[in-house]
Amino acid sequence: MLGKAPFASLGEWGHWKSLVHVLHIESINPVSDPFVLGLQLLVHVVSDAELGARFLALTGLDADDLRARADDPGVLAALIDFVAARESDLVAAADALGVKPQAIIRAGESLGGGTGE
Repeated sequence: MLGKAPFASLGEWGHWKSLVHVLHIESINPVSDPFVLGLQLLVHVVSDAELGARFLALTGLDADDLRARADDPGVLAALIDFVAARESDLVAAADALGVKPQAIIRAGESLGGGTGE
């Protein structure tokens, strides 16, 4: 059974959510900025213990790697590819972020990902 243990060393989720909130305050449109949308998706994924653990297991990253490379467009593109590979994850993430699934796909393409399709 997957728990929150893989993310124990990521620190408080408030830090991640604050980062995304600051990006919103700066009037960056998350739909048009692939990097911001990628960061929002990262918060969504790491906030879900099962989804986050699955991402770490499939990528071989650990919590420290993910924290250190959260601003790496390649990691964000891989994250988008991961979410896009399973339609239910993509739809759930889009709903949670208030965007259309196509916006997530476009963000992944802009960041250099293959969008898992």
